[in-house]
Amino acid sequence: MKIISWNVNGIRAAFKNGLADFLSQEKPDILCLQEIKIADKDILKAEFDFSAYKEYWHPALRPGYSGTGIFIKESAIISGQISVLSVKNGIGREDFDAEGRFQLLETKDFYLINAYFPNSRADLSRLDFKIEFNEMAWKVCDKLAKKRAVIITGDFNVAHEPIDLARPKQNEGESGYTEEERSSFSSFLKLGFLDSFRAINGDKEQYSWWSFRAGARQRNVGWRIDYFCVSAKLKKTIKKAYILDKITGSDHAPIGLEI
Repeated sequence: MKIISWNVNGIRAAFKNGLADFLSQEKPDILCLQEIKIADKDILKAEFDFSAYKEYWHPALRPGYSGTGIFIKESAIISGQISVLSVKNGIGREDFDAEGRFQLLETKDFYLINAYFPNSRADLSRLDFKIEFNEMAWKVCDKLAKKRAVIITGDFNVAHEPIDLARPKQNEGESGYTEEERSSFSSFLKLGFLDSFRAINGDKEQYSWWSFRAGARQRNVGWRIDYFCVSAKLKKTIKKAYILDKITGSDHAPIGLEI
């Protein structure tokens, strides 16, 4: 099974920048998108063909902001490769759910969470909001893992270790690299979850997000803030965990997991 996750920074912009061709090339069984930035999916469906996928949308209430979506290949459902039991939107708190940040797919074999974690903002005015979302997400993962395997993916908006960003010293205490955010992520891994990219690739330095400013992507001054984290029991089933950093169309690169 192949899962692709991508913060597209606007799904309409992503389609204009080649998302359809990307899907034709990569052929993911499951596609998880963050920051879709669209409230009325029917407008998008009038322009783009989703017939190959079963769609599950979780837009934010505010137009042009945030939002997530899960797309499952119809052929994988028909063949029985993926047996969908339910897809639920929301983590259970109104202010988080109004921003379309959390989706839970339940299959007979595993749970998959698609999440767009809050940005703590440059002035850290949303740091507490971010940590509270984190803690709710970790509790959900911990509870579900007692039933069956869990995969959680998305834009976590944190670089966990110095190896996960190009300039760690210059960014200490900055949004996405505060002690609070990094410690929160560490506490999640201690519950028995693996950062699949690190588990498979060791100390490889590769990034998934670059600022639009100062030619950061061209100079590869980036951050790894997009993750696939899995229950430790899934480690032996992971074939690949990777970043498609040559794919443009967003300030984020797509990430992939094959199990």
